Amino acid sequence: MPDIELSAGRIDYTDTGGPGETVVLVPGLAFDDSVWHAVVDDLRADFRVVVPVLPIGSHRRAMRPEADLSAHGVAGLLAEFMERLDLRDVTLVQNDAGTAQLLVGVRDERIGRLVLTSCEALENYPPGIQGRTLHAASRIPGGLFLLLQSFRVPFLVRMPSSLGGMAKRPIPYELVRRWYAPLLTDRMVRRDFAKFCRSTEKDTYLRAAGRLREFRGPALVAWGAEDRMMPPETGRRLAALLPRGEFVEIPGSRTLIPLDNPRGLCAELRRFIKETGTDRA
Repeated sequence: MPDIELSAGRIDYTDTGGPGETVVLVPGLAFDDSVWHAVVDDLRADFRVVVPVLPIGSHRRAMRPEADLSAHGVAGLLAEFMERLDLRDVTLVQNDAGTAQLLVGVRDERIGRLVLTSCEALENYPPGIQGRTLHAASRIPGGLFLLLQSFRVPFLVRMPSSLGGMAKRPIPYELVRRWYAPLLTDRMVRRDFAKFCRSTEKDTYLRAAGRLREFRGPALVAWGAEDRMMPPETGRRLAALLPRGEFVEIPGSRTLIPLDNPRGLCAELRRFIKETGTDRA
């Protein structure tokens, strides 16, 4: 994978290249680019697909000690990443984390289209039992380290209160091992992750929702029809806030739509891009 130096440190990314429109796929908390592999494979023939591995748990290199790794700080790194690669009129696609929302009305000049797929939003932050457990563990000395040990045990990973509740289909354990290897083996990566978790402010996305009305580009809110962690009603409310928002449900999916139904998601992305321009006037 190529990498790039940002103000917080060096991050890895995928870039398929090519002359087509640019689609940036953003993984969620403790997921790397592999969560998007099936989507990248589907889109790469027609689009330039870029996937940054942001420093929120699945990154391979620790960030600088002074780096701002709050939700807003990570959103700033996403904006910086797009600037450094000079990506323009991007179709920005977010899953699980709500990072992309935090750029609207702040640093959204490179976003032509916004796509939010089953992610943190409004008052659902931290989201579901998984998010609340993680946040609580990060506030207890040694709690985060102990919680992370559960990802060494496939049975515990498959539980509804863990990753098993985020996907309808069983997640291959080799993917889980890949995602969590940095957290389980690198103390400084755990430090970064803890900084992010401890910085959680419950009203982060409620405040961001007020700025969503300022986004004049086309917006698609594509939600897992069977999502339990991020309820579909949250997605409907998000779409209603966006002036050019559209809501669709992706069948056979929970939060991790790129794993559960990548073909259905790609079909909606292709339709949405074909039917909309990036003119935000």
